[in-house]
Amino acid sequence: MEQSNENKPAATVLTEIRRVAKLLRTDPAEAAEAASGILDAAPGQQQALIILVSALRLLKQTAAARELLEWMAQERPKLASVQYELGILLAKESSMQAAIERLSTVVELEPNHGPALRALGNQLSLKGDFAAAGKAYAHYVKLSIRELKLLDDLARLGTDELVKMENALRSSLDVNPTDVMTLCSLANVYVRLMRFHEAQTQLARALELAPDYQEAREHYAWTLNYGARHRKANEQFDILAASDPARHNQFQLSKVTNLVVLGDYDEAFELLENMRGEESANPGFWLNYGHALRTVAGRTDEAIGAYRECLKLDPAFGTAWSALANLKTYRFSTAEIETMEAQAARDDLRSDRRAAFHFSLGQALEDRANYAESFEHYRRGNSLLRPDINLDATVLPNLIKTAKAMLTPEFFATRAGLGCPSRDPIFIVGMARAGSTLIEQILSSHSLVEGTRELPDISEIVAELQVRYPNTQYPQFLRALDGNEWEVLGKQYLEATQVHRKLGRPHFTDKAGTNFMHVGLIQLILPNARIIDARRHPLGCSFSCYKQVFPVASMPHSYDLKEMAQHYRGYVELMAHYDRVLPGRIHRVYHEDLVRDPEKEVRRLLAYCGLQFEEQCLRFYESDRAVRTVSAQQVRKPIDSSAGEKWRRYEPWLGPAKEALGDVLAQYPNVPEFD
Repeated sequence: MEQSNENKPAATVLTEIRRVAKLLRTDPAEAAEAASGILDAAPGQQQALIILVSALRLLKQTAAARELLEWMAQERPKLASVQYELGILLAKESSMQAAIERLSTVVELEPNHGPALRALGNQLSLKGDFAAAGKAYAHYVKLSIRELKLLDDLARLGTDELVKMENALRSSLDVNPTDVMTLCSLANVYVRLMRFHEAQTQLARALELAPDYQEAREHYAWTLNYGARHRKANEQFDILAASDPARHNQFQLSKVTNLVVLGDYDEAFELLENMRGEESANPGFWLNYGHALRTVAGRTDEAIGAYRECLKLDPAFGTAWSALANLKTYRFSTAEIETMEAQAARDDLRSDRRAAFHFSLGQALEDRANYAESFEHYRRGNSLLRPDINLDATVLPNLIKTAKAMLTPEFFATRAGLGCPSRDPIFIVGMARAGSTLIEQILSSHSLVEGTRELPDISEIVAELQVRYPNTQYPQFLRALDGNEWEVLGKQYLEATQVHRKLGRPHFTDKAGTNFMHVGLIQLILPNARIIDARRHPLGCSFSCYKQVFPVASMPHSYDLKEMAQHYRGYVELMAHYDRVLPGRIHRVYHEDLVRDPEKEVRRLLAYCGLQFEEQCLRFYESDRAVRTVSAQQVRKPIDSSAGEKWRRYEPWLGPAKEALGDVLAQYPNVPEFD
């Protein structure tokens, strides 16, 4: 016989509380309803009450939240979490003295309650009691130092240890879902695990509880950046700039970087010009100025001038040397090479700064045909960066295994026609440095196609679904979606990407190469979108990635030749699966063929996209559109048929990649049979 709610054992109630606490992060309305259900079964259950209050606050039902909190505070006056929630709510309602009383009670009950100390200090400052505020802030700072110690510890942990810490922090939040420090600590763990969407969720919750917590807001802004949500990050940089006049220009420069990525050049250059006089002695200003200039056709010489100004102010600014090297057209002088060698030999520079000099020297010596010494610098640069990268090498193999078992012809056939029918998107997928920028430049030269950039929106959809189905790995949770949801997700993608479409053309490109992992999802939500696979010789592609510094989040496997080659092999295997289950769906462009016979390959490409041939697509290098990748200078010139073969000069040192690639290398461009 089924047990009644009233007699549910404590363990069952705790399990339900943990489930509802997770709901709080994604669906406050449902969390409120579920928490009320727990309270019906277990009246007065304190964790359920806190969850209910948190849900009401998120739903902006502050009157109901306050009434419930005041009742709880009367019933349980020594429960710090209740007093804290009530204090924060009173502070938001500008009930300063009442908030101070509640927050003081929290600190009496829990002297090391960091968020309460900070909030108390803020309220005391507003009151004008600066002596008492100073004491509260001083105690809070001591706790923050402990938080910094945790960050240091995180940097040394591997994946298994980080997952254990994640579980411990989540369990702590199940008990006290309003602990701001725990929320921030969990976000730090997620950043180390490169699960940026989840980190953003935790930090957004922390800021909802403590909106004046500047450190959390700054961390939130950068976490949004890591996840390529640049526009939302800029909203946070604006708040930070307004609230911290001493660092105003620093946050504005961060905003400029994002504006360039977003293609908002007028605003970016306006901000730069406004800061120019004030920041003319700041090397970082000139670096950002150079980055903005290099993306715009015809302003390369100005970009070089800005980078040189940066280096005149600080010769140890390794990123500026890397920026010059990444132009690919810049040739370093002997004196510049000697300067970089001296900087690379310093033992007082951080490893990432020394690495920048080694990568720059690698390019400089490559240009001088000194390939052995060039490779040694690339090797040193990668060896300096690799220890700080937390790579989970199981992600792609697990995805391939699941895709082969689940994403079958029958799976797609039973869901045919359910997605959004739009033909607007043209996805360019594949490995970095495989020619995707060239393909995008060719397509964007067509009168009906707008080139955008690497858009994060498909990955965002996956991350949002993962939060909805936390106990099921991608792509397994795709089984749970019904027919209508496929169309909704397709429309969500189109709405999110609309901001990047500024020319009013019927088609646009999305060249996020990592979308090769999401071809199945793209087929389900946008069945009429075009998918182009940019493919390059396995060794050429792997080595080109190895000698390039990427944002760690996008290419964590590129800092080791064997790991890079294993990732390339996995990419080929997954795309081979989609070729089998979705025959003819994907158009493949081999970089070597495009270089060898551009007109033939461009005609094939346009035909696949349903576009008439236009002569300007062969003169793509005449386009004045901004290009925001390291290939910017290369796609502003006619195709160099010899450029794609430069990697062969390094073949004697590519043994680890050859071994890992195996038959993928031996049979290229054909594809071997995979198990």
